[in-house]
Amino acid sequence: MTDGTAPATATPPRSTLVITAHAGDFVWRAGGAIALAASRGEKVTIACLTFGERGESAKAWREGRKLDEIKAIRREEAEKAAATLGAGIVFFDAGDYPLIGSPELTDRLVAVYRAAQPDVVLTHPLQDPYNGDHPAAARMALDARVLAQAIGYPSEGEIIGAPPVFFFEPHQPEMCGFKPEVLLDITEVWETKRKAMECLGAQQHLWDYYTDLAVRRGVQLKRNAGPNLGLAHKTMAEAYMRPYPQVTEVLD
Repeated sequence: MTDGTAPATATPPRSTLVITAHAGDFVWRAGGAIALAASRGEKVTIACLTFGERGESAKAWREGRKLDEIKAIRREEAEKAAATLGAGIVFFDAGDYPLIGSPELTDRLVAVYRAAQPDVVLTHPLQDPYNGDHPAAARMALDARVLAQAIGYPSEGEIIGAPPVFFFEPHQPEMCGFKPEVLLDITEVWETKRKAMECLGAQQHLWDYYTDLAVRRGVQLKRNAGPNLGLAHKTMAEAYMRPYPQVTEVLD
């Protein structure tokens, strides 16, 4: 016998979608944000457009590896890194150097958006004079976000809302028009991010670079946070930009 009331519907966990050009990008740039979301029980989906097999696998090429072998190496590294961070990952194998944006790739991203129903989207900035793959991925990410909202766009799944987008920090921010607008404290998951970085043996030269960057951004976070937040002595952080306005009822 029941009291006639409808059973409570469980609220689905928050969802984060990360759209990345190459197999390592999501780790260096957004590994902390991914690990934080996963630690809160949120769903994180990574859409990896390429393996970075041509432009970001110099070590493997110097060792005499073949293209298919390099793809397999980078795929395995990315899968291990994503699992370490607590995320799922989808590979597009779209080919890098160059990554060419196309309606077909954008359409595939629309399907990922509608499947993931993201509350937050992380991707590259729209400028990078050193690596055209990054802005190509960002452009498709933004285009697919708009199309995924359109009820008349022919793709499977329910339409999405308008999730906020955060651009993660490029390798050479000064040359990419990147200005840190959001500083994310990743101290509590730093060791997880570092372990994920160490999954990327093909780019071992970047491990210390992105450790140092997290330290520098942590210093800036503390400088801007004020004295009463109880931050760790050594705070680690990631930087982000926002291409769209923040919607809020409270300025904080």
